[in-house]
Amino acid sequence: MAVFFIAAGALLFITNASAWWQGYSAAVPLDQHDQLPKPKRTAAIGEPIGTLLIPKLNLALPIFHGTEEEQLKKGVGHDVRSALPGERNNVVLSGHRDTVFQQLGKVGVDDVLIVATATDTFTYQVRNVRIVDADDRTVIVPKPRATLTVTTCYPFHFIGNAPKRYVLVAELIRG
Repeated sequence: MAVFFIAAGALLFITNASAWWQGYSAAVPLDQHDQLPKPKRTAAIGEPIGTLLIPKLNLALPIFHGTEEEQLKKGVGHDVRSALPGERNNVVLSGHRDTVFQQLGKVGVDDVLIVATATDTFTYQVRNVRIVDADDRTVIVPKPRATLTVTTCYPFHFIGNAPKRYVLVAELIRG
C-alpha cells in the first residue's frame, strides 16, 4: 500500500511540476518579447491576442483569449466577457500567481502596463490596487472608459486555493 501512495504522490508531483513549468516559462524578458506567439486580429478561444509588457518587472507575457486552465497554463488569459485591448470599456486579464504573475505584487499605483496586439500598442497606468474576495465579480464590470484590470490569486505564497484576488486597475493613457 505504501508503494501505491508513493507512486501516486510522484505522479501528482510530476503532473503539477510540468504544468507549473509550462506557465512559468511563458514569461520572457521584455527585450525578447518578439519570441512570443504572434497575436491575430481576431481570435478564437485559446489563440494568442497580444502580449502584456510589464516594464517594472522586465517581463513580456503572452495573452491568450479565454481564462480556462488550458489558456492559463500557456500565459495570461483574456476574460472573453470583457472588452478587447484599446476598447472603451474594461479589459480583464488573469493569470496564475505561481507562474506568470508570481511577481505581480511588486506592481503598484503609477506603474505602467503595456498591451501589444496585432494592430496597436496600448499603454495603461495603474490607478488602484485592490484585494478582493475570490467571488467578487466587480472586477469584470463594464467601465465608462478604457480600463485594464489585471487579476491573480492572493496571497501570493498561499498553499492551496487562495481566498482572495490581487487586482490592478489601470486606465489607458496612450494608444
